[in-house]
Amino acid sequence: MAAETSYRADITIVGAGVIGLAVAAQVAGGDRGVYVLERNAGFGLETSSRHSGVIHSGIYYPQGWLKTRMCVDGNRMLYQLCERRGIGHRRLGKLVVATSDDETAELEGLLERGRRNGVEGLRLVSRRELSRLEPHVAGVAALVCPSSGVIDSHGLMGYYATQAREGGARIVFGAEVVAIERADRGFLVTVADGGGGLSFTTRALVNCAGLYSDRVAQLAGIDVEGAGYRLHYCKGEYFSIGGGTGRLVQRLIYPVPPPHLASVGIHITIDIDGRVRLGPSARYVDAIDYSCDASQRQPFLDAARRLLPALGPDDIEPDMAGIRPKLQGPGDEIRDFVIKEERARGLPGLINLIGIESPGLTASPAIAEYVAGLVAESLGE
Repeated sequence: MAAETSYRADITIVGAGVIGLAVAAQVAGGDRGVYVLERNAGFGLETSSRHSGVIHSGIYYPQGWLKTRMCVDGNRMLYQLCERRGIGHRRLGKLVVATSDDETAELEGLLERGRRNGVEGLRLVSRRELSRLEPHVAGVAALVCPSSGVIDSHGLMGYYATQAREGGARIVFGAEVVAIERADRGFLVTVADGGGGLSFTTRALVNCAGLYSDRVAQLAGIDVEGAGYRLHYCKGEYFSIGGGTGRLVQRLIYPVPPPHLASVGIHITIDIDGRVRLGPSARYVDAIDYSCDASQRQPFLDAARRLLPALGPDDIEPDMAGIRPKLQGPGDEIRDFVIKEERARGLPGLINLIGIESPGLTASPAIAEYVAGLVAESLGE
């Protein structure tokens, strides 16, 4: 990247997680000068690689939300992309399992919400059919979500990165944005890259900085508290299931979600390689820390045994942890994604993506299309 402040890019994307890479793949091409700036040494090293790898269906969120629409559309688009480009994935299906009659009523609500959201193939099954589908899973009823599955997230990000580069985009690692100023028809962006600082101007600036997206918005001059853009870190830990118990389920097994949806509860997932995990938990934290606390073995086991009674304490081991960038704090109502061009705040050409947590991976191709439209509009194309 040129060091002169006279250099002018067309589109600059901050962050090379799955969302930033998807956007880059979508907007690159033609005569556009596109840059992706990533503070880490490689792509997708934070939220985008520390998750369950699940392709979500879209049953949990209110009708009309961006989060809902992007998830439902992204689900369809992601399967098509995987099949067309050979990206590893498995359409396993998911069961949301009720363990009491009260929870069965909650399943009925999820069924209706999912149908309103356009999720296809949903159906409720009785204890008998649940036992037939998953003999080792305990419950009185379940909601079947056939469109859920898992994906090779690294393979997906690699595909997006390749598409972006083939379109002429440059992905720059070790480049942390440290200042943003309004400039004539765009923004002056200053980057620290380990060898000092450099500045350049860009016509459009797309904030896909994940865990740091509120800070990038603040650098651009937005009052993040007043705008409701302040992020809250929510840590999720995972335990893996080993031995023969790892073959007790064939599908993704979820509990009925708790109130406020800080998470959908500790669930049982199968990754692209067939490994079975429990998690994630949900605990708000003040700092980013990816350690996995072995002392949480018993709480994980207690939660999992409600669904899979055959699990014993020797069957699970600490695996990994991730951090979700949540817009809602502890006990708050859930929030929609923020995907917004900031012209109304006097910052035309700045597009903020804030609070893009689950189902961001699933939603990535739909989000990329949506953001590409905002970019084209901001550039007057």
